Amino acid sequence: MTGPTTAKPDRRAPLPPRWFIRIAWTIHRAMYSLTRGRLGLRRQTPRQWGMMRLKTVGRRSGRERHAILGYFEDGPNLVTMAMNGWGEPEPAWWLNLQADPDTTVELADGPRAVRGRAATPEERPRLWARWAEYDGPEELESWAARRSRETAVVILEPRTEPGT
Repeated sequence: MTGPTTAKPDRRAPLPPRWFIRIAWTIHRAMYSLTRGRLGLRRQTPRQWGMMRLKTVGRRSGRERHAILGYFEDGPNLVTMAMNGWGEPEPAWWLNLQADPDTTVELADGPRAVRGRAATPEERPRLWARWAEYDGPEELESWAARRSRETAVVILEPRTEPGT
């Protein structure tokens, strides 16, 4: 005979179906393109992370790819998370960025040349806690628990392009 369970019920809201997430991303990118960048990006505020457009080069196709991502500023760096809508697979933009880390981002106030890398084990806890200031620590941990692997915290450091 078994006793009562002490496990807490999973109260997390379910993720939307993958097709819905992909359509939402497609609409967001289309909105950005159709308005020539007037809509779709925003600056970070004290209460909300910003939105940027990251350009990568496909690691297999060699074609230019774009993703619109949340970010916050950490000194001169931009910080985002490789979360793929909290789905299990790594986002393609993160795999592409690892293969070719020098790229550009478009911010609400213009483009910026950057070099991407994963946060070090020493940097990650501080940057994760900063993100939790926007989303709430319990909420962030709840979403992160949906993935079997640790979500990479990605740092985009400024770089100077030749001739600039």
